[in-house]
Amino acid sequence: MSATVPRREGPAGQGALGAVRAALGRGARAVHWYLRELTGESAYDRHCERHRRLSPGSEPPTRREFQRMRTRHQEGAAASRCC
Repeated sequence: MSATVPRREGPAGQGALGAVRAALGRGARAVHWYLRELTGESAYDRHCERHRRLSPGSEPPTRREFQRMRTRHQEGAAASRCC
């Protein structure tokens, strides 16, 4: 008696190949999200979203202005460290 393995269907019924493509796509999106968070690129997007919500009548700063404000804040709030 042989057991049959159920066939895994991916997107649009493409079988195993579709499932592999879907998994690779999810992995690529996860890596993209992680790199944006790691490099701080997503901070500008979050800032613009918050700015539009809290100050609907004014324009958010440009990316360059945001980076300058962020750098000034980080340098001004430097914690004392031993190393």
